[in-house]
Amino acid sequence: MAAGMCVYLMIRRKKTTIFTDAKETTNVSELKKIIQGITKIAPESQRLFKDDRIMEDNRCLADYGLISTTARAQSPASLSLAYRLDNGEFETVDITPLSSPPELPDVMKGQEATHETSAN
Repeated sequence: MAAGMCVYLMIRRKKTTIFTDAKETTNVSELKKIIQGITKIAPESQRLFKDDRIMEDNRCLADYGLISTTARAQSPASLSLAYRLDNGEFETVDITPLSSPPELPDVMKGQEATHETSAN
């Protein structure tokens, strides 16, 4: 496998979702700098989680199983983000569930089936 293949990430905190990409060899500290560019929150005030496990700054994304075959553009890997509070502690991970789309009107239900089969 080629070194530095792209991984696609979906980083979630409360109602915020950040989509970004990085290399498998990217350190967690570098990923936090990418997040800082978007959120304006300093890397030392961020904590990233993969499956409820704190991600350490000196480890690379591949160490957490974030590789190009598992973190693809069409199905990005999901990470959680927490910020440091004023008292120095980190907030608990709080992710608002994504909303479900509304039920399709009856008029459109017949069309949905034809679109699904043609997309495959």
